Amino acid sequence: MVAFTGTALSQDPTLAATPPMGWNSWNHFAGRVDDADIRAAADAMVSSGMRDAGYLYVNIDDTWEGQRDANGVIHANEKFPDMKALADYVHSKGLKLGIYSGPGPKTCAGYPASYGHETQDAQTYAAWGIDYLKYDLCSFRQIMRTQAPHDPQKQFEMEKAAYEKMHQALLATGRPIVFSLCQYGLNDVWKWGTSVGGNLWRTTDDINDTWERMSDIGFGQLGLAQYAGPGHWNDPDMLEIGNGGMTEDEYRTHMSLWAILAAPLLAGNDLSKMSPETLALLTNKEVIAVDQDPLGKQGDRASALGMTEIWTRPLRNGALAAGLFNRDDTEQAITLNLHDIGFTDHAKLRDLWKHQDVSATHGSFTVTVPPHGVVMLKISR
Repeated sequence: MVAFTGTALSQDPTLAATPPMGWNSWNHFAGRVDDADIRAAADAMVSSGMRDAGYLYVNIDDTWEGQRDANGVIHANEKFPDMKALADYVHSKGLKLGIYSGPGPKTCAGYPASYGHETQDAQTYAAWGIDYLKYDLCSFRQIMRTQAPHDPQKQFEMEKAAYEKMHQALLATGRPIVFSLCQYGLNDVWKWGTSVGGNLWRTTDDINDTWERMSDIGFGQLGLAQYAGPGHWNDPDMLEIGNGGMTEDEYRTHMSLWAILAAPLLAGNDLSKMSPETLALLTNKEVIAVDQDPLGKQGDRASALGMTEIWTRPLRNGALAAGLFNRDDTEQAITLNLHDIGFTDHAKLRDLWKHQDVSATHGSFTVTVPPHGVVMLKISR
């Protein structure tokens, strides 16, 4: 292992000051991911303009792990012959590298995780040059059940302690490493994730590339806004945009809703084979600016009528983002009343997907929204 020299530091206030943006290997590659795929993703993030749009993290998910040596040091398997060299390559592109483990003995896919080796693994990641750790509860749940059967409170305390242990190990390396808690929203993690060093935490079980699952997760974030802010974010899971299971309107809803939710934007498609439509959805600078708004306030639902919903998010300088969502299978007219959201008749409205200014009439804006679609506005005083 390459030695990493650094001094321990308290939590870096600049770490994940806005929701992390990047790419994760799991949704498209799953267990097939290898070194070449990560390099290709890094290359594509640069050549496509995604890096310049704000996507920085290239994250390796499960199945990179090899075996531990006689000293207990984790090594990557044959798919990743030199993790330090890979990190150097990703860094040379102006990007950051992420990795995956968990507090249990095994990862979800059955590879070695960090149980009993937390300090050692954190030092290894820092030596490699890792910038982001996704830490997945998986097999630790069996330890919780075995050591504290029929005692949910004790299990909960064990879970928090396991995440705090890795948090302290990461801090001790002296390297700024974003800490992503992946434990499926159990035990209202949004209420305590910050206390164990989480920069983001999953609020749900896994997403998949269907309208039903994506919309259930996204619209199910109601009421969680108060728990998000600079350095600590609710994470409704990765983006499925471009994987083929939804329509362009549905993917536009996906991107718009995640931006209003101040969610991490971690693309999950094959970046080397993107259509122009997929790239345009992922790199819409006006929508990304909503997600990355420095005020750091997550949005929430403002109103619901039948299968239509309006979600709003406060932005800096007194502005507001609004998503007019149609969850119905047929097109619907949706009306936004400016007075209902604290604006006068003279507010300025901009359609963020059409990149054009639009007008309200007598203080209201009415638009026909396609099935499973959205119209996303920025409203300024």
